[in-house]
Amino acid sequence: MTQVEAYLKYLRHERNYSRHTEISYYTDLCQFENFIFGIVGEFDIEQIDSDMIRRWVVALMEQKVSPRSISRKLSGVKSFYSYLLEHHLAAHNPARGIKAPKANKPLPSFVNYVDMKPLLDEESFLTGAECQFEAVRDHTLVELLYVTGMRRDELIKLRDVDVDFSAKQMVVNGKRNKQRIIPFSPKTAQILNKYLDIRNREVVRESVYFFVLKNGKPLYPMLVYRIVHRCLENISTLSKASPHVLRHSFATAMLNNGAEINAVKELLGHSSLASTEIYTHTSVEELKKIYEKAHPRA
Repeated sequence: MTQVEAYLKYLRHERNYSRHTEISYYTDLCQFENFIFGIVGEFDIEQIDSDMIRRWVVALMEQKVSPRSISRKLSGVKSFYSYLLEHHLAAHNPARGIKAPKANKPLPSFVNYVDMKPLLDEESFLTGAECQFEAVRDHTLVELLYVTGMRRDELIKLRDVDVDFSAKQMVVNGKRNKQRIIPFSPKTAQILNKYLDIRNREVVRESVYFFVLKNGKPLYPMLVYRIVHRCLENISTLSKASPHVLRHSFATAMLNNGAEINAVKELLGHSSLASTEIYTHTSVEELKKIYEKAHPRA
């Protein structure tokens, strides 16, 4: 087993990283390994120095890799060396102190409620050749992403036992198995119950998960993406139409309607307030648009 493979096993079993994150780390470290091999003809942990890593960063910039992606790749290398040091497999961390190029953080795409409301109309999901179960499921799925702000992976992992109808709240299993509780409204409870009624009537259950395929198996990420993309694709103001846009829309709507930023942080499951603060910038931009449209001297 190589050191990179051992590191990935460590991330999976001891740090509880998701499969998606593990694949990202693997891809980035393989690229780094190939670059170093191309320079010196081998990948020797002890022979790699800071200059080699800087050359790698410069090469990525010359390849027009985005600053955000370079930062992620460099962070992965730093984390890899931290693991090596912790396990006494390396004597130093040559990536320490090396900074990635600064990136301008784009404001997250989101949908205003005025545009979102007709999309949540159940009738828009019940047209076409889809079976009723899939149409009701898709409507419920989009509704839940919008009213809870949960991530796509969190929605896929949601189980029946996680949804408490009497308390009108659900337990969401987030990144690194961190749990949080999200409340839902009586209206959402009605939508969820309608979905459960048709699911339990038409689907042979093979899964403990709340959202399933027609054959009872759990959903998969690309299907959820396609469902949401189909719902949002006709909104011309959106640069992307993905499940994460609904998460952005949830956070922006909460802040625009007076929610405390710390409360939104807890609902989103952010570990740092800095991750939530980007939505305050979105709210300011929205206020600017309202001001420019409404004030006669704007």
